[in-house]
Amino acid sequence: MKKAIATEKAPKALGPYSQGIAFGNLLFVSGQTPIVPADGTIPAGVVEQSKRALENVKAVVEAAGASMASVLKTTVFLKDMKDFPAMNEVYASYFAGTFPARSTVEVARLPKDVLVEIEAIVGL
Repeated sequence: MKKAIATEKAPKALGPYSQGIAFGNLLFVSGQTPIVPADGTIPAGVVEQSKRALENVKAVVEAAGASMASVLKTTVFLKDMKDFPAMNEVYASYFAGTFPARSTVEVARLPKDVLVEIEAIVGL
C-alpha cells in the first residue's frame, strides 16, 4: 500500500502530487526545487539553490524515517549544464561512503524558473 509522506520542512507541492510516496521498502521523493519552506523565497545562484533543494530532499527523506545514507538514486535537473561543477560539489557534501546512482540532465525550464531541481529514490 502506498503512503503519502509530507513535511512542513519542505515546500508544499506546487501541483497535484505528494512530496513523497512510500511503497513497500522504497520512498519516491518528488522533485524538490530550492524554495525555502518557511517563506517561499528562492536563494540566488546555483550553489545556494543546490543546497536548498538538497535540504528539501533531506526533509522529505527524514519525514519518512530514513536518512540521506539510504538514498539509492537521484535525478538532478539543471537549467544550464555549465552549473554542473558547482552543483556537483554541493551534492557530494550531502552523501558519505557509497554515492547514490544519479542522472543529471539539462532542461529548458524548471518551475518558478529555478536553476536546479532534485528527486530521489530511497530505501526504507
